[in-house]
Amino acid sequence: MSGFLRSPRWNASLVVGLLILLAVLLMSVVGGALIDPSEAIVASVTPSQRPSTIYPLGTDSQGRNVLTMLILGTPQTLRIGLIAGLVGIAIGLVLGLLAGYFGGAFDATVRVMSDALMTVPGIAILLIIAINVGHMTPVLMGLTVAALSWMYPTRQIRAQVLSIRERPYIAVARANGATEADIVFREIMPNLLPFVAASFVGATSGAMLASVGLEALGLGTNDVHTLGTMIYWAQKYSAVLRGQWWWFGPPIGMIATIFVGLFFVSAGVDRFANPRLRQQT
Repeated sequence: MSGFLRSPRWNASLVVGLLILLAVLLMSVVGGALIDPSEAIVASVTPSQRPSTIYPLGTDSQGRNVLTMLILGTPQTLRIGLIAGLVGIAIGLVLGLLAGYFGGAFDATVRVMSDALMTVPGIAILLIIAINVGHMTPVLMGLTVAALSWMYPTRQIRAQVLSIRERPYIAVARANGATEADIVFREIMPNLLPFVAASFVGATSGAMLASVGLEALGLGTNDVHTLGTMIYWAQKYSAVLRGQWWWFGPPIGMIATIFVGLFFVSAGVDRFANPRLRQQT
């Protein structure tokens, strides 16, 4: 077992991270089949109840079951992060690949755009977008956050492509008559996959953090429970001052658990992208 965990394909960090995320997903799936969704509606249960056998995580001051909201909100927060991560990494892959391989004016334009947007406070742009969207849904929230999730993947992938295109096997492929498309998809893309995977995990983590921040400010989904909206309602009704730790504690704990899982996955995936780390296993 120890040899399996130390192998370059499966290491302890990756296994631990995947197990944590799998446990979160199982809780959402299994818990979703056991809870009563109606208890997430205002005034559906007795308000301001401490954790008990009936309500394991208590109820909020609006008369909602905290455990029910947690189980319903966790997959929605993951959904927002995955949408933003996928869209961001897709844009970053296309722009970084084309800019790094072909260079020229397109490369300069992409570099200037990404550098300029990286200097602007991201939360300010997200606030402007979220305020003007109006009715926010998990999909729209994911796309909103994705608007600023592509710059870092673009820079990272572009840097890798600049390095890969100068390697000897690219020159050999070109000398053998390979077309530009063959070089991009058969030579460069396979070597980019580990970096794309690592960038995707990072983009998803950043997107989840940004979405929780927006939702905590009251700019999140209007009719769907997420971990961020749970924090928003808790702070709006002064759960901290009223000592209702069971209201704000569970969403914060779940967010921390997800980020710990993503951190371990990112560290594990990084071993695929970093040859020096592979040699240390």
